[in-house]
Amino acid sequence: MKKLSVITINYNNSAGLEKTIKSVINQDFDNIEYIVIDGASTDDSVKVIEKYADKITYWVSEPDSGVYNAMNKGIKAANGEYVTFINSGDILLQDIDFNKAIAHIEGEDIIYFDLEIRNEDNTDAYIKTYSDHPDFYYFATDSLPHAGAFIKREQLVQYGYYNEDFKIVSDWAFFMDSILKNNATFKHVNESYVIFFTNGISSLPESQKLIHKERSKHIEFSFPAYYKIYTEWYSNMLELYKIKTSFSVKLLKKVGFLKWLKL
Repeated sequence: MKKLSVITINYNNSAGLEKTIKSVINQDFDNIEYIVIDGASTDDSVKVIEKYADKITYWVSEPDSGVYNAMNKGIKAANGEYVTFINSGDILLQDIDFNKAIAHIEGEDIIYFDLEIRNEDNTDAYIKTYSDHPDFYYFATDSLPHAGAFIKREQLVQYGYYNEDFKIVSDWAFFMDSILKNNATFKHVNESYVIFFTNGISSLPESQKLIHKERSKHIEFSFPAYYKIYTEWYSNMLELYKIKTSFSVKLLKKVGFLKWLKL
């Protein structure tokens, strides 16, 4: 069995796909396989895949029902003990030895790294760090990175794969359930090996309402005892945001009247 399956999913993003594939195949891998799942793209994506087909272990181009359906196809095609997703447009850091990242696999169910995040035109970049001990409050406000995590394939299979009823939060739901309900073992590595670009659906401002709706639905189902606490907290957060962004508060802050308040 291969140690790791690297999976890339793509739909109509031939330029981003080529960038991703090149970043992966330019690494000198030990004991990995590379899988590309394309959703029957109508651009040049298939031509890109065929161009590098000799470096790809398995690929397919066929219709899917969404991001998580494509990710589940990748998991089902994988033979690695662990899987990681480096999706179309994201890239491995050029100056890293990916084998050193893989060496952090020591048997835990989930190994997650920090993430280098950039905007699409590379004018802004920062390292996002993650909690060493994520709890319910952490998951209410954040997630772990699906790009930047090695997940034991068996965990995903036993979980029933990613929930395809959700459009945005299924990876978050998996991490939350695995760690808080199913006692999955995990480890945070304070290093990064992948660049995540903020042009995906979950990064768009207009997606935030859907993210909250799907998260609320999952918490109500999986953590009913916390549902009321979560909805009240979220409502309070919205009210605080309205206060922070109101014209009067902005004006008072500008003239220095609110220095003593943490607004």
